[in-house]
Amino acid sequence: MTIVSDPPQLLERSGEPSGVTPLREKAAVPLGIALVAASLPMFMATLDNLVMTSALPVIQADLGASVGQLQWFVNAYTLAFATLMLPAATLGDRWGRRKVFLAGIGLFTFGSIASALSTIAGLLIISRVVQGMGAAAIMPLSLALLASAVPVAKRALAIGVWGGVSGLGVALGPVIGGAVVDGVSWQAIFWINVPVAVVAIPLALYALKDSVGRRQPLDLLGVLLAGGAVFVAVWAIVHGNDDGWTSPSVLGSLFVAGTLLAAFIVRESRVAFPVLPLRLFSSRSFSMANIIGLTFSLGMMGAVFLLSQYLQIEMGYTPLEAGVRTLPWTAAPMFVAPLAGFLVPRLGLRVLLVSGLVLQALSLGYMAAVIVPGVHYDQVVPAFVMAGIGMGLTFAPSTTAVLTDMAEDDHATASSANATVREIGIAMGIAILTAVFLSYDGQLVPGGYADALRPALLVGMAAVAVAVIAALFVPSGKGAQER
Repeated sequence: MTIVSDPPQLLERSGEPSGVTPLREKAAVPLGIALVAASLPMFMATLDNLVMTSALPVIQADLGASVGQLQWFVNAYTLAFATLMLPAATLGDRWGRRKVFLAGIGLFTFGSIASALSTIAGLLIISRVVQGMGAAAIMPLSLALLASAVPVAKRALAIGVWGGVSGLGVALGPVIGGAVVDGVSWQAIFWINVPVAVVAIPLALYALKDSVGRRQPLDLLGVLLAGGAVFVAVWAIVHGNDDGWTSPSVLGSLFVAGTLLAAFIVRESRVAFPVLPLRLFSSRSFSMANIIGLTFSLGMMGAVFLLSQYLQIEMGYTPLEAGVRTLPWTAAPMFVAPLAGFLVPRLGLRVLLVSGLVLQALSLGYMAAVIVPGVHYDQVVPAFVMAGIGMGLTFAPSTTAVLTDMAEDDHATASSANATVREIGIAMGIAILTAVFLSYDGQLVPGGYADALRPALLVGMAAVAVAVIAALFVPSGKGAQER
């Protein structure tokens, strides 16, 4: 698939009069400013995936929430986020990516304020849905806007930083949430989004150029089928542990999700203007990147969820103390991911992906071997370092692989499809690894954690091993960003 330049009518729609020097030939916004403009809202959105996990006991006591409501405080956000990314990308292509991106920031901020002001559990759940709706517009469009805001020669480096920030947001969610709750209150978790939005909106207006994709009729039925399939699948995944994986509700939901997905594929293969063009999957790079995104997120983010609890429950650290001790893992991608983006044209996508994923699989195996009752923190530090370096080597190449063969008109759609897959992977990872933990009589109490954690980590390792196999089939990609 060949990357095509913007046709004249697209330049006119984005505010560029015909006969004038194209926007990309004008003085470019400094790379650092463009990166902050695209990455800051995205970090805010990914952070809120798991930011509440450390605060749930405090919120339960304050609002008198039930166990089921506690689950929905987290799941309401995840479901709205995962379900609406593809429709948001479609709207961005039609109405302008920056416009929809800014609307997403505004909606996310409104949901954050409503969450902070919630006095009953039901209102907090509804507010979290609104947050997820805003995040669905932020996540995929931030990458599409960044890709068009930086020179092609620097795109891999920019994507590397963006990928590192994305992973950091998910990994640091429980840590930052716990630290804020320790120091202020659970409401402050949401209030901190407000000043971020105040900075992010004018910065995006300055640094990110508006653009559109193919202006085509909205495939409303396709949107409903895709959204319904994702919603029902994620609902089944997050309810698997409580309702039972073989319960009629979970099995029935998975069947309905599969039926909706099959109907969506049939619809997309026949409709003139699909919401997710199946031709994108003719790119081996795009297809393998999505397999990697699903299995890597499943294995690593499921492990992050359990290990963040392990440091507090088994080792006795406060949320803030536990956060500091995860820095060898969670901070490493911020330094390694930009380096990986710089190395992509020299070493290629495949080498970096395989190396990073192998390091992560080995890190989970290492932790499974050394984590026993009474283990000291310093014994797991080498595994944390391996995991952090491996994640840093994975973020940039996997994100680059998503866009390698894509025309610029397809950037938002390709990015949203990959983000949806990764979001499903996170939900699956937390649910599956927790199910394994519980099946080995794991308990969230001191002394009942280590023995059950090991088999869960091995399942995570197996998932990342599948990602390694997929990475072996990714095209080398040397110099891909220069085409």
